Amino acid sequence: MTAGTSQSPGETVGTIRNARIAGGGRELLPTDGPFDVFLEGGLIADIAPIGSLTPRGAVLDAQGAWLVPGLWDHHVHVVQWALAAQREDLGSARSAAHAARIMGAAPVLTDGRRIGTGFRDALWPDSPSLSVLDEATGDIPTYLINADVHSVWMNTAALRREGHEPDGIGLLRETPAFEISRRLNDVEPAMGDRLVARMAADAASRGVVGIVDLDMAWNEGSWARRLAGGFDALRVEFGIYPEFLDRAIAEGLGTGDPVRGAASDLVHVGSLKVITDGSLGTRTAACSRPYRGDPHNHGMLTVSPEMLLGLMTAATGAGLSCAIHAIGDVANSNALDAFAVSGATGTIEHAQLVAHADIPRFARLGVGASVQPEHAIDDRDVTDSIWAEQTAVPYPLRLLADSGATMLFGSDAPVSPLDPWAAIAAAVSRTRDGREPWHPDQGIDIATAIAASTHGGTGGSTARIEPGGIADLALCESDPLTASEPELRNMTVAATTLGGRLTHVR
Repeated sequence: MTAGTSQSPGETVGTIRNARIAGGGRELLPTDGPFDVFLEGGLIADIAPIGSLTPRGAVLDAQGAWLVPGLWDHHVHVVQWALAAQREDLGSARSAAHAARIMGAAPVLTDGRRIGTGFRDALWPDSPSLSVLDEATGDIPTYLINADVHSVWMNTAALRREGHEPDGIGLLRETPAFEISRRLNDVEPAMGDRLVARMAADAASRGVVGIVDLDMAWNEGSWARRLAGGFDALRVEFGIYPEFLDRAIAEGLGTGDPVRGAASDLVHVGSLKVITDGSLGTRTAACSRPYRGDPHNHGMLTVSPEMLLGLMTAATGAGLSCAIHAIGDVANSNALDAFAVSGATGTIEHAQLVAHADIPRFARLGVGASVQPEHAIDDRDVTDSIWAEQTAVPYPLRLLADSGATMLFGSDAPVSPLDPWAAIAAAVSRTRDGREPWHPDQGIDIATAIAASTHGGTGGSTARIEPGGIADLALCESDPLTASEPELRNMTVAATTLGGRLTHVR
């Protein structure tokens, strides 16, 4: 099935003919359809039984396909995800030695470096070392970025290029690793923007209409440049990191403000982003109990509770919401405490290990749970191994949903690919690749998963297909409400509209 025969990206649609409604709003309709959906001024103007009203404007023939609200990815590192297409994929590396061999054969980029991304070393039988990496990669500066982005393994040539003395291992964690990633992501703007545009087109082909960009940079300038260059594929909300908070306050930026000086209103200021602890894979997430096999390691807090409260209070006073990275249960407790005391609004990003007593606090405090369901599938074996002694709940999707918390799904790309259907499939099935479901009691229903993948998440502003709703829509070739896990992961999107304008059509 194809969506019509004459439409092309950029065209504004007036009528979507012969569509079934699979998103929020379907419960108010008298039948299962099909329906004609009328769009006007960027909004849904009317919904009527097929053929009962005269079509208006350009007609997109859905041919019986299923219409859902346009999807959002609530956690993307945009430039790093876009650049991943140029970097060596290390997801298949079975050991440190294997990863080193892969990088030894990787192409050298135009800047004279080799860069790989996506390794997961938590269950490797050996440990990263300089000798292993140097032997495989020689004098060419070589960088291996962990899948969780919280550590970078470098050879001697790369360490010296970046001003670090070789220490026999070459593994940088947390703040030093983030600084390396910032440098690697600081590419020539024209090239970076081309890759971002390609990334956005791919996202639109999956029904994505918006993203939250959490690149570690002054993001307003980058998005102003992209808008001036014609970027129009997605809506964007961008984060502000603590090192830029004073500048944002001084320049009067508040959450929801459009990019200054841009003709388009597609990009808006998002939240203050604070990273308060490490990650599971790097064994630095701040936990109440030690990591298995490492009795003195409880992870780390990268921002003290006092500093976090100060940052959130300042942001709140300036009209900025907050997006607080917290993976371990200690970090989640601290973040919730800071929301309670500061009166801040916003989200906790990741919430991968949450104490039982803290789960109802999300809803009680109005704090959104911005989570990445695919991480649970990627990390199931690591979780079962190194978090085996933790008493808090890992990846508690069902408990959060049942508590009334607003859930918002994302990918954390490049940690997981930018694909909302993968997130939806993981949230519902808790599995992939034919394995038995992992903690299936934490799976959620498909309608909730779809809602969590829209702009408002599962809260009171959930996107709905009804008159007056925004015409950000995705047309699916199969019914997502009845699709199996493999069918969700392979969902084909026939068309995507942004305010009624086609950003993708098959």
